Amino acid sequence: MKAGVAGVGHLGYHHARIMKTLADDVMIHDTDADRLKKVSGELGIRAAGSLEELIEWSDALDVACTTSAHYDVVLKALGANVPVLVEKPIAATAKQGTEMVETAESKGLVLAVGHIERFNPAMLAAKAVIDKPIFMEGHRMAGFNVRCTDVSVVMDLMIHDIDIVLWMAKSPVAEIHASGVPVLTETVDICNARILFENGAVANLTASRISSEPIRKLRFFQKHGYVSVDFGGRTVTALTLDKGNILPVPVAVSEGDALTAEISSFLSAVSKGTAVAVPGVQGLKALKAATTILEKSEKSLLALP
Repeated sequence: MKAGVAGVGHLGYHHARIMKTLADDVMIHDTDADRLKKVSGELGIRAAGSLEELIEWSDALDVACTTSAHYDVVLKALGANVPVLVEKPIAATAKQGTEMVETAESKGLVLAVGHIERFNPAMLAAKAVIDKPIFMEGHRMAGFNVRCTDVSVVMDLMIHDIDIVLWMAKSPVAEIHASGVPVLTETVDICNARILFENGAVANLTASRISSEPIRKLRFFQKHGYVSVDFGGRTVTALTLDKGNILPVPVAVSEGDALTAEISSFLSAVSKGTAVAVPGVQGLKALKAATTILEKSEKSLLALP
């Protein structure tokens, strides 16, 4: 399979590096000519002179450019009948994401979204012991990074946990409450959101990019059970209530690289017809929830002194 990678910035570089080990042939493109030449030379991958050339050449396209460009790049690829893996969030707006999903569905093409924490070895192990969670609590903290200041902490960090709790709740969202504040930038840098689901489950999520230490944890509370997933440490702690006793539940976490698993899953869906791990419609649900959280957070700013 010939696989193209659109966008070879900080994250796209690693997409291209890994894609080279998985696809039969790889070509890359970036709007920054100097960056494209540098990455092409370092990785030994051919560079396309234009996005159109890349799409025409590719059997599948991995879109790792900036979120603001997702819509145009993905629609061009789908218009040329090329299946797509697009990094999270699926698009800059829910309207754009909806059109992307509808286009892929109308053409019967794979549209996968790169919600990488689904492929984290700890999450892959934990999902076997998560059963109808009643309450979910997430903390995702990171140090300040100038590279990520073009988007809010909701779209940059919290969206990972939004996707996971939507996936695990297995229920439509009933209501969302959120508040956030800007600290170092003009957009929301720390945010707390409470998501209520129609089945009665609740998720309380906090994300910050002004933390002194990185934290990436989600805790799931369910009837007679508790599961804690440490995405950074790749560990799972699980407990269960058995005959009045709280007992540990052994959970084995396998070795593996999440990005490699994500890209491999996409290529398998295209070449073998296997199920898409995170289809476009699920990426769109995460974006819609994140958009609501961001809107409510920005409204909460009006109440600040």
